[in-house]
Amino acid sequence: QVQLVESGGGLMQAGGSLRLSCAASGRTFTNTVLGWFRQPPGKEREFVAAINWSGGITAYADSVKGRCTISRDNAKNTVYLQMNSLKLEDTAVYYCAGDRQRWTPSTNDYEYDYWGQGTQVTVSS
Repeated sequence: QVQLVESGGGLMQAGGSLRLSCAASGRTFTNTVLGWFRQPPGKEREFVAAINWSGGITAYADSVKGRCTISRDNAKNTVYLQMNSLKLEDTAVYYCAGDRQRWTPSTNDYEYDYWGQGTQVTVSS
């Protein structure tokens, strides 16, 4: 079992930056693909970014590509999401997720086994 806890959310200014963190505990997540998803108000959950266990393979949603960087520190059991040039439409609850079944990042939320509780990010103008 892996427990994931997100942090770093809050009220942000449009055009600003944020860095979300997701700390894992329990079983090692060295061989786990880690992803970030988000659920905007009134909408379904959507893929944001994911990274394989070594950090050598990443995937991004088109909506954040070029503005977002996912990274991980396996020694600290932590995955990060750096997002720049924030937009109002980035407002959402952001979730960290883990996938122990695959070697490469998936954009499908149903392929992830472990989920954090989420952290709210609100972008204001």
